[in-house]
Amino acid sequence: MRKKIYQVHRTLSLIIAVPVLLWAVSGFMHPLMTTLRPQVATQALPPLAVDSAQLQTDLATALRKNRIDSIACFRLVHIDTTWFYQVQLHNKQEPVYLSTINGRELTAGNWLYAQYLARQFLEGPALSDTTAPPVAVAEQESSLHDCCDAATNCVLNGSKGSQVRDASMLTAFNEEYKSINRLLPVYRVSFDRADGIRVYVETTQDRFAFAMDNRRAVFDTVFRLLHTWDWLNFSGKARLIILFLLAAAACFTTVLGLYIFFTTKSKKVKGNGRVSARRYHRYTALVAALFTLLWTFSGAWHALAKWKDDTRDRYFSRNSFRSDSLYLPFSALQQAVGSPLTNISPVKMEDGAYWQVYTKDTPVIRYLRMRDLALLPQGEQRYAAYLATLFSGNPPQAIREITPVTRFTDEYNFTDKRLPVWKVGYDVQRRERYYVETRSGRLSVRVDDADLPEGYSFALFHKHHFMDWGGKAARDYSTMIWALAQVVMVIAGLYLYFRIRSRAKI
Repeated sequence: MRKKIYQVHRTLSLIIAVPVLLWAVSGFMHPLMTTLRPQVATQALPPLAVDSAQLQTDLATALRKNRIDSIACFRLVHIDTTWFYQVQLHNKQEPVYLSTINGRELTAGNWLYAQYLARQFLEGPALSDTTAPPVAVAEQESSLHDCCDAATNCVLNGSKGSQVRDASMLTAFNEEYKSINRLLPVYRVSFDRADGIRVYVETTQDRFAFAMDNRRAVFDTVFRLLHTWDWLNFSGKARLIILFLLAAAACFTTVLGLYIFFTTKSKKVKGNGRVSARRYHRYTALVAALFTLLWTFSGAWHALAKWKDDTRDRYFSRNSFRSDSLYLPFSALQQAVGSPLTNISPVKMEDGAYWQVYTKDTPVIRYLRMRDLALLPQGEQRYAAYLATLFSGNPPQAIREITPVTRFTDEYNFTDKRLPVWKVGYDVQRRERYYVETRSGRLSVRVDDADLPEGYSFALFHKHHFMDWGGKAARDYSTMIWALAQVVMVIAGLYLYFRIRSRAKI
């Protein structure tokens, strides 16, 4: 029986040796890859207070000038000192940009705005409330040339910073911008620099999505080839089956190896190289075995969990507003909230339409009813509950908790990307939780109690988050040390196998 177990262990070891070696080498590289990130000045832009004097053409008038009868949403954005209504239409994926000065549409507005945003993230914001020019200057400049031309010139002919090499819109994930980045559609903006940096931005939320440079791309390519085996993507979900089977086989092989270690004794024969190699393999494998089990078990489980399609992008609010109902009472809204406004968007709930108002002095978003500007008490919580009810189909009375989430946690981690969000928990469907982003009206992720074990397994066992108490450096060192131990274990085992084979042929 023991001899049979040894034979099975040896056969399986030969099958999984190369995959484990590839995973270990790429796992060793992963902390380096996450440390050597492209350098950007900021990943969040400070909101700029809107001066009502810049809103010389009302939104409804601007929409009528451009023969737009209805819209899905709008918000206010600026390119340098020129402000625009960023309008999302029903039949277009890209928003259009209408000048708040004269209502004129900015040609290629989203393409231009993506470049403007990317430069702000890469080199730092050019404007703040203290550096923006006074209204009189802005009005004087507007009289000298058209505001849309000024915005275009600012983006295309700016004299400061790196020049843009290319800007293109992505509506699907690809090898560089992978599904783990979550956000779509985004713009990929490439800069003419020695490092070849590319900045990905979500224009509809002024959001930094991802950055890649040539150095990081090398690490990323190696990791995709050696660790996640993206070269098998042509096979569809068969890739997940292969990864699961190999990881499960590695886990089982480790268990057999531990059984052999604790049920046999190594010989002590001086001068016998084969016995020395076997002893070396036994003890290096014993040291590495715990982490081999953790990595292979969590990796196999994660591959199996990936079989279920990620459908979060299908859940978002679908609103429609008639253009003639969107006369924007900016001054009245600002007076109602008693604070400078940084943005406004329209939203709908069961009981009607509201202005979603962003202010300079507080991060809390306020909701004022369109018809009378009445403030909705606990508006953020109520809108979050509305979105969760819309996405889940559960009755509102099934909600057991509504809490804000302003940082990533073990359950809602950095791979979910969106912050801040609201966590809406239910007493049904295995205590399901919906994390919703009120700013975009989108579902960020849905989890329930059945999802937690796999999520914690992958975070703690595979990504070494059990070392979070020591910070990122401690976690990275732990990952690299034990990944290196896997490499030593596999090499020692292969050396032993081929040494035995060579002796058998003599």
